[in-house]
Amino acid sequence: MKLKYLLFSLSIIGLSACANNKREKIIIYNNTPGLHSNYPKDPENLSEAMKRNLSYQSEYPMENELYSHFKYTPLRGLEYNNDDGTLTRRDPSKVLFENGKYYVWYTHRETESPIVGGELFTDTKPAVDWDLSEIWYATSKDGFTWKEQGVAIPRAPKGQLGHRSVCTADILKFKGKYYLYYQAYTSRTKGMKDVCPVTMSYSDSPDGPWTPCNKIVVSKGAKGEWDEHLIHDPYPLVHNGKIYLYYKSGYNYRDAGGLAISKNPAGPFIKCKYNPVLNSGHEVSLFPYKEGVAAIVARVGNEHNTIQYAKDWVNFKIASFDNLMPIAPGPFIKDAFTDSHDGQGISWGICHFTGMGEKGKAHSILYRFDCDLSREFNDSQFKGQEFYFPKELYFSQHLSKAQLKRILKRNN
Repeated sequence: MKLKYLLFSLSIIGLSACANNKREKIIIYNNTPGLHSNYPKDPENLSEAMKRNLSYQSEYPMENELYSHFKYTPLRGLEYNNDDGTLTRRDPSKVLFENGKYYVWYTHRETESPIVGGELFTDTKPAVDWDLSEIWYATSKDGFTWKEQGVAIPRAPKGQLGHRSVCTADILKFKGKYYLYYQAYTSRTKGMKDVCPVTMSYSDSPDGPWTPCNKIVVSKGAKGEWDEHLIHDPYPLVHNGKIYLYYKSGYNYRDAGGLAISKNPAGPFIKCKYNPVLNSGHEVSLFPYKEGVAAIVARVGNEHNTIQYAKDWVNFKIASFDNLMPIAPGPFIKDAFTDSHDGQGISWGICHFTGMGEKGKAHSILYRFDCDLSREFNDSQFKGQEFYFPKELYFSQHLSKAQLKRILKRNN
């Protein structure tokens, strides 16, 4: 069993134990509102630490609407070929509510073999988990039990964008129509980096059919620019009557977030002059909050494991720190496209866990996450700050043989 599978399993076990076992219950200290009101306020006599503390929404996380920890639930209704590595679901879109039910789109790979790597792949054997993929979708009445509806965006005909693979889609509803933005791989060569453009398909219905625009809608940067290598994870929201499309790129291929803006779903998209607007984060996930936008920055970079906020939708500041954050979260956002300037936040969504299955059978699975990043309610069970996990979770992060050998040698 892969280490990642053990890590996530133990994490969920630990969270369940915290919720169900009194001895291991999440302990919330100092949850009295206004507890820190006796802290000094004179700016001339404040340490840097206390100045930062006053910059957050509240002096204490319990009162911070942009602080939450996350709980996870397996989805019902989806199976994975007995975890043999030939079927994967990953990179879910935002969740959309239409026609009395929830919709989610995601990367779907079902191949004759599990992942074989960058040297052994063929036209039928995948190099990576998102190779030889299509974009499928599923619907649900309650957000827990899902029915897979089939393919939304198939791989394109040979010679067109997306012939090799289409993946990592996200949804936009704009002026009564629906748009899916996604990564489109035309080919793959041995040793190639994960480079591809972003394209788009459109429809009059969330159930399709979808018509490809057959063009690149967000281009990678020119040589020497921060996003010269790739544009990944397109993530559209609506603000001030325009499409704000956030995306992933970076100095080290994929460790920062950019923004491109357009009046038209097909472009042209003009990149923000302040790019990158996020200095951390592997996946891109944001939601309107009050007049601004909040970002879940879960992985990589100096500011990973944070939730950040930009009142102007461009200049992000850290709002809270967190742990066990969802990977590739696709939240349900009631006001993602309403342009209300009064975002209500989020309380649940779909994410993925990667590296599932035994050695040689790696694949990804979709999970539900719940949280309290919402202005509509206050659930103190999501506001805990101290977690007590099984010791196996910590010991799974053990020294490698090389590290142990080095330490023993140094000690001698």
